[in-house]
Amino acid sequence: MSLVRDFGRFWWEFIVGDEWRIAVIVGVITAVGGLAAHGHWVDGEVLALAVAVAVMGGVCAVLIVTGRRLPS
Repeated sequence: MSLVRDFGRFWWEFIVGDEWRIAVIVGVITAVGGLAAHGHWVDGEVLALAVAVAVMGGVCAVLIVTGRRLPS
């Protein structure tokens, strides 16, 4: 059981890490993009660009809100 728990902890730390909001944003946007691709709601190139812009915008918003700065 310890091996399973350690494996789960590794993936939790790898995916979520220190900022759980970024993981949620990426997961939600990826799921919505997957639904849009499955339903053929938009063209593939437009969808790829929209998902990329949404993920980057979400990550930037989280970084701005939390006030993270690079170490000097």
